[in-house]
Amino acid sequence: MILLKRFLLLLQFMTTIPIPVNLDVGDEDFGKGLALAPLVGLLIGGVVACAGYFLNMFFAPAITAVLVVITYILLTGGIHLDGLGDTFDGIFSNRPKEKILEIMRDSRVGTYAVLVTVCILGLNVVLMYSIISAHIYFTLVLMPVSGRIGSVAGATVSKYARSGPGLGKSFIDYCGLKELVLAVIISIITFFAFRGFAGVFLCIFMFLSAVLLVKFLSRKIGGATGDVLGAVCELNQTIFLIISYLLVLR
Repeated sequence: MILLKRFLLLLQFMTTIPIPVNLDVGDEDFGKGLALAPLVGLLIGGVVACAGYFLNMFFAPAITAVLVVITYILLTGGIHLDGLGDTFDGIFSNRPKEKILEIMRDSRVGTYAVLVTVCILGLNVVLMYSIISAHIYFTLVLMPVSGRIGSVAGATVSKYARSGPGLGKSFIDYCGLKELVLAVIISIITFFAFRGFAGVFLCIFMFLSAVLLVKFLSRKIGGATGDVLGAVCELNQTIFLIISYLLVLR
């Protein structure tokens, strides 16, 4: 029952899917619930893949790719893209740690946020165009799983960068090795179901990719925040699309 509660909690937090349930949760549920993040990614991926399949019946692959990216943004509310932009605004400001954290918390959008968001979305569209043209829809299913792998792996290996409270503190403080192991098991089963043994190796690589990304993004602030975890999610997805393109379509 507690797993279902935490899964619904993540659905409410990570998606715009209406879940009309009042959940009695605490900070611990957010962090420990991250173990189920790959399942949320699988649900998102299923919707995205179905959208790609049906839209491709009526539109050219290039148009379909744009519409699929829009579908993903609407489904997630752009929550991780917001974290991506805030993170890059902060870490590329070349300011001291406290100023970087202040910039990341600022609701205003800076130059680096715009640039990285445009680059990531543009790259995703081009890669999805190739994937949709080849009718390799399982890649669209696994893409959000790879992103949520980034969130759980990043939270597990990080400490919270801020001295005070923050949205990411619950995720980072309460997501430990036990949650990581469960997320790994769920992810490996998912990748194996769609890609066989090759998928297992790809899944492991996505966990390693997430760890390297969070270490890179957190080096200037001595830890991670919710924004950093969101950035790792989006970047890990794009890396997955690039690898899938190289392995399958080249």
